[in-house]
Amino acid sequence: MPDYIQANTNGRLHDAREPSLAPLNRGYLYGDAIYEVWRTYHAVIFAWEEHWRRLEWSAAALHFALPLAPVVMRAEIFKTIAAFRRVVPGDGDLYIRLQITRGGGPIGLDVALADQADYVLLVQANKAHPAEILRDGLKLSVATTLRRNPAESLNPAWKTGNYLNNILGLREARARGADEVVLLNHAGEVTEAAVSNLAFVRGGKVITPPLTAGILGGITREILLTEVAPKAGITAEEGTVWPEDFGRMEECFLLSTTKDLTPVGAIDGHRFPVRDDSVTARLKAAFGEYTRAYATRHPELRVVA
Repeated sequence: MPDYIQANTNGRLHDAREPSLAPLNRGYLYGDAIYEVWRTYHAVIFAWEEHWRRLEWSAAALHFALPLAPVVMRAEIFKTIAAFRRVVPGDGDLYIRLQITRGGGPIGLDVALADQADYVLLVQANKAHPAEILRDGLKLSVATTLRRNPAESLNPAWKTGNYLNNILGLREARARGADEVVLLNHAGEVTEAAVSNLAFVRGGKVITPPLTAGILGGITREILLTEVAPKAGITAEEGTVWPEDFGRMEECFLLSTTKDLTPVGAIDGHRFPVRDDSVTARLKAAFGEYTRAYATRHPELRVVA
């Protein structure tokens, strides 16, 4: 069952196709939820603490408490992975999603109506990009019918269950034949893609939109800026990017937990070369070295088949 997804709802293991939460759950009714996604590299859960800190921050922003301590939740993740491996044997990389909702209760927006937080864990195979994507790069398109929701309304830095802004932006880009969308903020600055951070290369230097543009503080982005790029001898920094800058950029790539660095071949009419000797390729290789070193340093996060 290569597409099997293993679920764990509040400690109960089950096939993800089975119902597990009541229709009155606020995550279903209102998107009143937060989530995080981890993946494994070399059979080790990668960047465990960084993702957990962001989960705690998102929960605090939404004013609700996490239902389990990190050590207990990690044990539930290991249990869920073991159940997945009983159905899908192997040693390939895994995708691990933890969604936490405020809970259920009577219908109504008042958070006081919620009873207690619920969680759902999902584990599946982490699917890599096809070889042609890494060879040719993704095609992106700038959204023209909507803008990234501003931090003053619903902060994109909070990893919540409300993804309509991203969904509608991606729908628009896909309707034009693109793989992903480029979202602008209300000032017209480049922010990010639907499920990834964006970065560009100009003059051999990496430039990624700043957090103040209204983006998710991606873990892969953070590791690139603070660890991977400096060790690779490549300057990487935040900087405001406008659509009119695309023509002056030498390369473009996406950053995400599940796919790490993915080259971009074009944004609408602007094309970027995808080469084996590019800055993007050098950084992707350096990121791979970082994940191997991380796996060696963290045997406590090794998953058991």
